[in-house]
Amino acid sequence: MNNQEDCCFAKILKVIHILQKNASGQDCFDESCTRPFLGGTPDIVCFNTRPVTFYLSDASLFEATYQSTTEEGTPVTLTSSTFRVEKVEGCCALLRILAPATSPTTTSPYTATNQFITLNLNCICALRCLDDVVLENI
Repeated sequence: MNNQEDCCFAKILKVIHILQKNASGQDCFDESCTRPFLGGTPDIVCFNTRPVTFYLSDASLFEATYQSTTEEGTPVTLTSSTFRVEKVEGCCALLRILAPATSPTTTSPYTATNQFITLNLNCICALRCLDDVVLENI
């Protein structure tokens, strides 16, 4: 997949990135990855992120490590398989690592980290969009 024109995941992720930049409170009920905007629920929650997960050729979930600290301040290395699209260039995507929220809310089970990875989309065999969420501090 050396031709950028053939990088289907890049096309999907670019749409998601644009949707996140232009997030609005419009209602939508389409559940596909390429629905035309980040949707509000009937309660008009204005989502700003469409989390994604990726799968490798052996059907395993792609994971990235990130650094965090415990409540006592001890540094720990954790893994996450959930990401927010920040930028797409060619067949590469800059992704923000999302951590499980310590206190999940009805609008987000994730916390945005300040840690990023660049993913070569040619190494990915499947992409899954998760339910839209509201992330703070992005």
